[in-house]
Amino acid sequence: MTEKILTNKKNGMAVLLLDILLLIAGILAIIFGAIWVETKGHTPALMIVGILVTSVGWLPLLGLKVLKPQEALVLTLFGNYIGTLKGEGFYFVNPFCTAINPAAATKLGQSGDVKTSALSDAVFGKDSGVSLSLDSMNKKLSLKVMTLSNSKQKINDCLGNPVEIGIAVTWRIVDTAKAVFNVDNYKEFLSLQCDSALRNVVRIYPYDVAPNVDTTGDGQADDGSLRGSSEIVAGRIRDEIQNRVNEAGIEIIESRITYLAYASEIAAAMLQRQQASAVVDARKLIVDGAVGMVEMALERLNENHTVELDEERKAAMVSNLLVVLCGNHDAQPVVNSGSLY
Repeated sequence: MTEKILTNKKNGMAVLLLDILLLIAGILAIIFGAIWVETKGHTPALMIVGILVTSVGWLPLLGLKVLKPQEALVLTLFGNYIGTLKGEGFYFVNPFCTAINPAAATKLGQSGDVKTSALSDAVFGKDSGVSLSLDSMNKKLSLKVMTLSNSKQKINDCLGNPVEIGIAVTWRIVDTAKAVFNVDNYKEFLSLQCDSALRNVVRIYPYDVAPNVDTTGDGQADDGSLRGSSEIVAGRIRDEIQNRVNEAGIEIIESRITYLAYASEIAAAMLQRQQASAVVDARKLIVDGAVGMVEMALERLNENHTVELDEERKAAMVSNLLVVLCGNHDAQPVVNSGSLY
């Protein structure tokens, strides 16, 4: 389906004025025709013409369309697509044209969707579940940039760990004909494709950096992860969604990860794992520093010939220094007044 833009229809004001004059002329014809028939006995031809004019004079009003900026109207005539009105203006089209928007009443978790109106609350009540909106009545398509925020999903990463993740997708309609005619409901179609693309991409990455994991597909292990490579992951999700919605005339501008966490059933275990890893890394750093300090102390003692130590005394000194430097608590010194032998 190819989009056709109707550019020569901005004559709504002229048609409105002419139709008002036509209706006024028809009413005057009825009045004067009735007077002439009553007073002069003329034929009621003028009155009949006036009745016919006023009977059909309202039909052109059905072809008047008003569009605000960044709005579009897809029109069909007896089932055939005749074109799309785009841009702000006062238009006149064939009164028998029908506007089509299969997603007018579809409400998603996104900007641009009209919430339950005050009219529906007043007529049906707040708890009735009935929702009315102007968009569902006038069938206009919004060409504005909108943001879709689907609910969080639980997906297994490449290591099999369940992860909860949510994304926000910024999108807009670029081809109204494809959006209306190529898919049944472009909003629901976009939402489902976002979920599917998210699952496909997340399964490639681990939650955190893991050894021997190839996330780029080049056959070599890398440091890609959901937590550390969020920009790259979001870009791949955007490209994946775009490839899926091209047929629906939708452009994906940007995608962002809005929520990322381990699933609740393994969150506590993963927290303990992270804490243990942090403790091990900290201890490793402490031990490396303590060994360096001991080596430096022995070298300084040997260089300055401060004291001559045999191997047994060096071992005792190293042991004491390591206990002091690597301990969690302050050292409690013990003064030795005797000899080691």
